[in-house]
Amino acid sequence: MRIEDRIRIFQIYTQTAKVTRVEKKQEPTATDKVEISSEARDFQAILNAIKQTPDVREDKVNEIKKKIDSGTYNVSGKDVVEKLIREYKDSKKNE
Repeated sequence: MRIEDRIRIFQIYTQTAKVTRVEKKQEPTATDKVEISSEARDFQAILNAIKQTPDVREDKVNEIKKKIDSGTYNVSGKDVVEKLIREYKDSKKNE
């Protein structure tokens, strides 16, 4: 084999082996988006209001305690019966 041929092959190889690097353009990345429905916002507002409302209305309890202690707390039997009947009917409707 002749040396000239090796040099020529090496020259051809180095010319074709050169690779020009191309930088990729980065496409804009998609961003995540969250949308909360108006019903969900209303529900959250109601839930927050319920959480802030105390389970026991201390002012009402204290008022009734004072009336019981002083002997001025009187509830008519008719009012009690009407309330019981109303509660019973409401519970039957929900079944």
